[in-house]
Amino acid sequence: MGEEVEAQEFSRADRTRHREKVRRNLDVFARMLREERFDTTDPMTGLEVELNLVDEEGDPALKNSEALEAIADPDFQTELGQFNIEINVPPARLREGGLTTFEDNLRRSLNDAEAKSSAVGAHMVMIGILPTLGEGHMSLSSLSANPRYKLLSEQILDARGEDIAIAIDGPERLRTTADSIVPEAACTSTQFHVQTSPDQFAAYWNASQAIAAVQVAVAANSPYLLGKELWRETRIPLFEQATDTRSEELKAQGVRPRVWFGERWITSVFDLFEENVRYFPALLPITDDEDPLAVLEDGGTPTLPELRLHNGTIYRWNRPVYDISHGVPHLRVENRLLAAGPTVADTIANAAFYFGLVRALAESERPLWSQMSFSAAEENFHVAARQGIEAQIYWPGVGQVRATELTLRRLLPLAQDGLEAWGASGAEIDRLLGIIEQRCLTGTNGAEWFVQRMHHAGGDRYDALRETLLEYTRGMHSNEPVHTWA
Repeated sequence: MGEEVEAQEFSRADRTRHREKVRRNLDVFARMLREERFDTTDPMTGLEVELNLVDEEGDPALKNSEALEAIADPDFQTELGQFNIEINVPPARLREGGLTTFEDNLRRSLNDAEAKSSAVGAHMVMIGILPTLGEGHMSLSSLSANPRYKLLSEQILDARGEDIAIAIDGPERLRTTADSIVPEAACTSTQFHVQTSPDQFAAYWNASQAIAAVQVAVAANSPYLLGKELWRETRIPLFEQATDTRSEELKAQGVRPRVWFGERWITSVFDLFEENVRYFPALLPITDDEDPLAVLEDGGTPTLPELRLHNGTIYRWNRPVYDISHGVPHLRVENRLLAAGPTVADTIANAAFYFGLVRALAESERPLWSQMSFSAAEENFHVAARQGIEAQIYWPGVGQVRATELTLRRLLPLAQDGLEAWGASGAEIDRLLGIIEQRCLTGTNGAEWFVQRMHHAGGDRYDALRETLLEYTRGMHSNEPVHTWA
């Protein structure tokens, strides 16, 4: 998302040339799959966390450039809004204590970054949507300085032909409009990466789709937007609406949205990249000089820059990733649907639950997705985003069931099996899955904690949001899981 591009305008010829190049990339990608060019040994896992910045009062701090300059660590990067930054945690193997490595690296990096960024008046908060954001922060002036973001905003608005409308109904009702994609910047997430072979990719992606609802229900952490209590994971509808390039007429025609759960189970990673090229016009039709076929036939690894950039502007909740490490290409599933926080411990517990569960289901003899419709998985996902830890979802062989009960009775044992197959240690598994278990038993995740605190607060809504956010931040720094907070 943060890749640097030059500010520019695109001609009709640029778009035609780019379309041809993307299709050439796709043909070369298909050949690479046929010729088994990918790294499939000893897969890695990875983690990225997007963070919000606030001032001493808990209000948004539009200071990401100053904060990044103070932090001076290449693992920290700019994000869409000036009140966002992102940290990329080095990849790790779970059999080598990867979960503990993730936790130690993330805590150490965040503590160091907080100490440095606080000197410029910017404090870090791990939460899906900053609850103290106001209408005044939803303007083009809040975008980060990277020209890509302004260019992307212009392209989305031009494709749409009108301002972006945000309409979300929860316990309260929000109606607003925006003349840029800044509302997207309100959505900060945690991204889990799992490397897989081409042969196994479809199983890992399908499994990720099937469990998306349970992940969101157990880990929801975005209950407020612009002072309103909305969905427990408000990031989901907000992100879907904030980057929607379709007019109302195109929606009525069934044109697919760029923030997309998908519409079918897949049989190959090629299905997803082919859908990208077939269904979605390029937002950033930037064409590189690389001849991917020539690179491949010379024994090299093509970077496929057009295909990768295009993929980065189609916001699947589980996104396919083509990447290169030490000259060798590999594939990953990028699981993008969870909010950050509330603590590092909670975040790594979410990672353990995902990595374990997705492996157990992907390698199951009878695939879960052969027992449920894709539309049921998508409906589960939105129900979980709306209701959070109280959600009831459909599950094969069970019917309608509370997500917490399903997790306790069926999914935690599967996640344990999956983590053991990865080679994670027993101590890691017990501690991290124990956090998920206790969340389910207490009915407390980040969203539920914040909402219950707000329901007992009086006075002005924004004053209460600031006070609750500062209390949340103190809990975040304790690194005690959110279900233990008073």
